[in-house]
Amino acid sequence: MALRIGFIVGSLRQHSYNRALIAAAGEVASEDVTFVEIGGIRDLPAYDEDLDAGDPPPAARRLREAIGAVDALLIATPEYNSGIPGALKNALDWASRPFGATQIVGKPAAVVGASTSAFGAAWAQADLRKVLTASGARVMEGDLPVTKAAERFDSEGTLIDDEIRERLTAYVATFIEFVRTPPEDDW
Repeated sequence: MALRIGFIVGSLRQHSYNRALIAAAGEVASEDVTFVEIGGIRDLPAYDEDLDAGDPPPAARRLREAIGAVDALLIATPEYNSGIPGALKNALDWASRPFGATQIVGKPAAVVGASTSAFGAAWAQADLRKVLTASGARVMEGDLPVTKAAERFDSEGTLIDDEIRERLTAYVATFIEFVRTPPEDDW
């Protein structure tokens, strides 16, 4: 079965390491998987329930429709001040409202992250899994921290670290299996 995985890059920089990490994930995925960017997070106003009443802003409608059009979400996050970047958190606030009645509910999701630090955005990934779970997504356990990203990618954004490529290949394969496996009932 062909899958469409929507990806969101939490960094607004066009040439971010997280964008490069997502590109590498697309390269190692099986041929029956298509990666589709869910962009436009920079265009979203700060979440305000008054703006969301009745007719939400066009950027919010596009975000929600894009999430509804994919089978799963893969989100790559940098770490800003030991947490999720504001633009990414704002996008998830828009995507998760009204609570319980959104396209994100039940959507399989996974989290990766790259950082120039020695921690690989590990705290941001943990926070992001928490936010996705609270939003109703079906979140895969585990993350993929890419530490010292400047050493793992070349100047063109190509992943040059074989160990990271192997870990990414295994992580993407696990995520694809997770997406294709129906959730177990809690009953």
